[in-house]
Amino acid sequence: MEKFIFSTFETHQMIMINRKELAQQIFAKLNNHKQELIQQYQKDVLIPSFYIDDLLDESIVMEIYKAFPDSKEMMPKRSMRENKLVSAQMNNHHPILEEIIFAFQEPEVVKIIEEITGFDELVPDSNLYAGGISMMEKGNFLKPHLDNSHDMERNNYRVMNLLYYVSPDWKLENGGNLELWHNGIDSPQETIMSKFNRLVVMITHDKSLHSVSEVKVDQNRCCVSNYYFRENPVTNHPYFHVTSFYDTKEHMVNRTVLSFDRKLRNFIRKLFPKGVVKNPHYYKKERD
Repeated sequence: MEKFIFSTFETHQMIMINRKELAQQIFAKLNNHKQELIQQYQKDVLIPSFYIDDLLDESIVMEIYKAFPDSKEMMPKRSMRENKLVSAQMNNHHPILEEIIFAFQEPEVVKIIEEITGFDELVPDSNLYAGGISMMEKGNFLKPHLDNSHDMERNNYRVMNLLYYVSPDWKLENGGNLELWHNGIDSPQETIMSKFNRLVVMITHDKSLHSVSEVKVDQNRCCVSNYYFRENPVTNHPYFHVTSFYDTKEHMVNRTVLSFDRKLRNFIRKLFPKGVVKNPHYYKKERD
């Protein structure tokens, strides 16, 4: 495994790092707190999740944050459903971003998350289908939604969402925080702050409505995202749906439009299971 070198903000000390070393640090942190993370995940809620702070050495996380590309180098996703910037084409960016993304796909990290969540045979997504990096600027948001139920080829269910936040000094009042709608779209949500150096792992299934609140400050909310898949769903029934967006009753016009939008897109996808147009958000790796 090739290593790359960078210097830290404060000391300018030269550091050599790669995904395997990052994975070892991630595994050690999760393993050291395994029992408390299991307790978090086993809360009696519709959308089980756990989070852990101070995942990696702060100097490394600062370098990950610094490495995020300019907004012009990312793909905008702007509609009434969402407003954010994303990228899965990791070879276009600083190598530390690819290393941290794929560190979460190393076998020991996948295994410890299986042990914490109780779900086996989790499969990380090397194609980064809807994964990779995301950035949200002031005014950006992500409406309540269900993630696309399957992988790019519709062979496996999407079952785990891993979100690693790397924006320094992020505060709850900044917005841009993860929201879990355990009791439906018209009931209060659980808010998990997008805190610096925090990893959140949440289940995703046909009832796991979640969102990101609007960013209120002139700062970038940066996130490293991964999904794990599985041949069988985590529910006791099969299901299929495209990424499906919702809105609260305070926004009835949006709510009506989004209802029509998700029904239409689900209908089209059932007619054309592989999709009419291929989703551009995946890692288009060079082939030999």
